[in-house]
Amino acid sequence: MKYRNLGNSGLKVSVAGLGSWLTLGNTLEQDSSSSLVKKAFELGVNLFDTADVYKRGKKKEVVHGVAELALGAAIKELPRHCLVLATKCYFPLSDDVNDQGLSRKHVLEACDGSLRRLGVDYIDIYQCHRYDPETPLLETARAMDHLVRQGKILYWGTSSWTAPQVAEVVALCAEHGLYSPISNQPEYNLFARGIERDIAPTCKRLGVGQICYSPMAQGVLSGKYLPGQPPPPDSRGADDRVNKQVRDYLTEDKLQKAQSFKALAEKHGMLPTNLALAFCLQNDNVAAVLVGARTKDQLKENLKAVDLAVSADVMRELDELFPVG
Repeated sequence: MKYRNLGNSGLKVSVAGLGSWLTLGNTLEQDSSSSLVKKAFELGVNLFDTADVYKRGKKKEVVHGVAELALGAAIKELPRHCLVLATKCYFPLSDDVNDQGLSRKHVLEACDGSLRRLGVDYIDIYQCHRYDPETPLLETARAMDHLVRQGKILYWGTSSWTAPQVAEVVALCAEHGLYSPISNQPEYNLFARGIERDIAPTCKRLGVGQICYSPMAQGVLSGKYLPGQPPPPDSRGADDRVNKQVRDYLTEDKLQKAQSFKALAEKHGMLPTNLALAFCLQNDNVAAVLVGARTKDQLKENLKAVDLAVSADVMRELDELFPVG
């Protein structure tokens, strides 16, 4: 495993982290969740990412916090000081008008809820899951600063914020002497390269690192989804519980391009999954990519990308196939 500093902080995270959005406590039962987390730790992963809103349930039977509960149970036997736990708040957890957003009230209460579900005394990276236009930005920054000074969180970050939004909050923190965010969590993959235009350069200048999600485009870049055919029965795309977001990638043009990408990877003696992850890690503002593996074998295969070097020639071919736009 390799490790990188997150932003301009001294915190080192494994370049591959284990995500939990659609896996831990959701498509995976607790025994499988615990086994996967422990295997990741054995393989050198120290970054484990989750969120209070990651849920399980169908229709009206929605239960929030199950991923945090599953991760908390999985890490009970692991050394806490060796783990970098990241979670998030913002999305509604109930119908109550204040049980959402980034107000001081919700941020503080949501943090306490995450601590209880994870079963820990502190969270390493507490992230604003989205930008909240209804709450003064300074209020949110002060709430995060308060949690740091209390020792409930060590660092804080953002998720899916724009470059101007990150720049504004960093400036506010500097002006008011507050702890500043050290990370942002964007979607980043060969289909979605938008961060290269503005967010990554801005964050690099401000000392904010990227923890990227969906580096394999919901698995589409693996090449397992074939044009003109239904998703494989054991895939995420075929699972109605978790396939809402993957549908955006299951268009005919993207599936055709994914097959071209698979051929490109194989031409250079690489697996498409590994090349997809290695591509993201070529960006020097990316501290880590989050993998959503469901099995130990998938996890071990994904982690081979850590040692994969992508040549300038291969990068040029990728740029031609997936232009930034």
